[in-house]
Amino acid sequence: MTPPDAVAVSPFAEAARRVRAGADHHDEARVLVNAMTLDEQLWCLDGDLDFWDGVIDMVAGGYHSHTWPAAAVARLGIPGIAFADGPRGCVIGAATCFPVSMARGATFDPGLEERIGRAIGAELRAMGATYTGAVCMNLLRHPGWGRAQETYGEDPHHVGVLAAALTRGLQGHVMACMKHFACNSMEEARFRVDVTVDERALHEVYLPHFRTVADQGVASVMSAYNSVNGDWCGQNTVLLTDILRTEWGWDGFVTSDFIAGLRDPVLSVTAGLEIEMPFRQQRAQQLPAAVAEGRLDRTEVVARVEATVATLLRFAQVFDHAPDRTVLASPDHRALAREAAGTSMVLLRNEDQLLPVPTDLRTVAVLGRLAAVANLGDGGSSDVYPPEVSTLLDGIRAGFPTADVVHHPSDALVAEGADLCVVVVGCTKNDEGEFIDLGTSEDMGAMFPPPPSPPSAPDAEGTPTAPPTTADQEDPVRPVASVSSATPEEGSAAAEVDPAGAPPAESFSPGGDRRSLRLSSDDEGLVAAAVAANPRTVVAVMGGSAVVMPWLDQVPATVLVWYPGMEGGCAFGDVLTGVVEPGGRLPFALPTDEAHLVPFDPDAESVVYDLFHGQWKLDRDGVAPHRPFGSGLGYTTWQVDGTSANVDPDPSGATTGRVTVDVANTGTRAGSTVVYCFAGLPGSSVERPLRRLVAFARVALDAGAREQVQLPYDLADLAVRQDGGWYQEPGTYELTVGTDAGAPVATLPVDLPGAG
Repeated sequence: MTPPDAVAVSPFAEAARRVRAGADHHDEARVLVNAMTLDEQLWCLDGDLDFWDGVIDMVAGGYHSHTWPAAAVARLGIPGIAFADGPRGCVIGAATCFPVSMARGATFDPGLEERIGRAIGAELRAMGATYTGAVCMNLLRHPGWGRAQETYGEDPHHVGVLAAALTRGLQGHVMACMKHFACNSMEEARFRVDVTVDERALHEVYLPHFRTVADQGVASVMSAYNSVNGDWCGQNTVLLTDILRTEWGWDGFVTSDFIAGLRDPVLSVTAGLEIEMPFRQQRAQQLPAAVAEGRLDRTEVVARVEATVATLLRFAQVFDHAPDRTVLASPDHRALAREAAGTSMVLLRNEDQLLPVPTDLRTVAVLGRLAAVANLGDGGSSDVYPPEVSTLLDGIRAGFPTADVVHHPSDALVAEGADLCVVVVGCTKNDEGEFIDLGTSEDMGAMFPPPPSPPSAPDAEGTPTAPPTTADQEDPVRPVASVSSATPEEGSAAAEVDPAGAPPAESFSPGGDRRSLRLSSDDEGLVAAAVAANPRTVVAVMGGSAVVMPWLDQVPATVLVWYPGMEGGCAFGDVLTGVVEPGGRLPFALPTDEAHLVPFDPDAESVVYDLFHGQWKLDRDGVAPHRPFGSGLGYTTWQVDGTSANVDPDPSGATTGRVTVDVANTGTRAGSTVVYCFAGLPGSSVERPLRRLVAFARVALDAGAREQVQLPYDLADLAVRQDGGWYQEPGTYELTVGTDAGAPVATLPVDLPGAG
């Protein structure tokens, strides 16, 4: 007999205890799913909130106020998921805003990215989230992609390593979702475009980084809006079952992208998509009848629910505890954001070592409308509302405390005679970002259930009442946020944070793709005027990916500062004064002309993805980039020598090995560099990139220090996909080692005989 004061343990909690003790999570999930009614099983196939209530809430700021629940079955204690986004920080509450993912890609530092993942995960969990879509990792096929800032770069090896590091960090606190699967690299056409991609390009270019993260044990995958080879990603059997589950053996659950992530509810179930997010929408309207009429077998429903519940059991520890909310924007996390910002900034030019500059300057002129604006990046699903933001102007004033710092948005005359001139130019969320408009497809309306009459009213907190089986949610929290002390000038981009401490009522900006990679004519004119007025001019470029800079080689110093996060201004001051060196390296090739890149049409109905983009295309075409992939300057000098390379001995035909590299800091101060190993197969029988990145390492050394660095590689990264399998072409592979993708400092041959 159970004592009267005993606390009942739910069937889910008991199953989780058995899984922790060694039981198979799928076996335990099967028992729980078999105990459900059909209505409960169908309940687990979409979000827990009614569609119209949820949409009203979302557009009124709910996306940044609370989590989004799905698949909760209270009767069995199944907690379901509580979703919140987070590529650059927790999107709920007054959270830490880190530099955007592209900036963090420029650090080439997986250790730093894992630490950032732990911090974001802790803040997400503190705000009630158990599941996050923070791992955005589509390739940067073209820099005009509006959502480029949410990924890490153009190279699949690099993107996979950084995304895996973020995943490891996040999953100490929450379940992580990698997105958007797959071939989602354009924004304004994402609801209608069909991507045609052949077997080689799909598996050799657009999927390897996803497989890297899948192999790390990521809990979930989010499908993309676009279609691939004629099938919408949310109901694409080839992607969601044949590749993800059958070929890769991945174990987790798949969610749709929000609202418009599938077109055929029945097909989405049989194709392998577990949860339609974030509302009770198409599936809730159509699946009960489909099961009753025999158009959808209940075994398919059970399979989808089992995958979700099995993953919840595998990650049951995330439900057991949550950090205190004091973790949000804590001193440690703010220090980490500042470190990441400085490490990410890319010094593209530094004529006559203009940087760093001493702190005892008398006058500093600051030009540009963005200098005093809290410019944190995209205003869509990744938007973060920190408690305060250090602008670049704030950082300059802090870095030169005794100087007379004069700021003007456009008058270069203030630069005449100044000891230093800093020009801030670039993009904002009004120029690039997630494209929110759902009205771009004629069949979009058919996805929505009929509106209620009269519409459901939100509760007193402004949040619709959840169904009775929804998991308990944290109280909605409106972030307490404020802009920095600097006031944006008239006509500048809107500040990212609200002085009143809440997300705006309409919390999404329109976003979209960039139609040109050039700066505005006003910005280019300001750069030219500043250089003419002051020979000691530094240009700071803000943005989410590549900017074509025809003026670059006429400017004394240029720093790519990205969207640098809430501590970006402080970090910029650190970089200018040499407190830290700019540690970033380009995660893409910077072209002299966007015509040298792949074609990019934001209005396309269809597009073909092939084997070549970015640095690979420039190499194939024999076109020199303005700056190659991996390039960037620091404040010291380096000597790098590749001394040896090998393939691990293995009678079965190993493809793994390591390059030994001697790295020496030959300068007068401590610093860091990134060493890269690329691999190619001269004389290959198939068309392929001249060389692919197979390894990299960030190296930090004191002045005069030397270190031997090991770069482990796997030539399987260069295998050829054909007829549903992989072919490793034999021959003498060429490994090139250097500090960017330009001229190598060492070339090492590696024989791979008899591979197949």
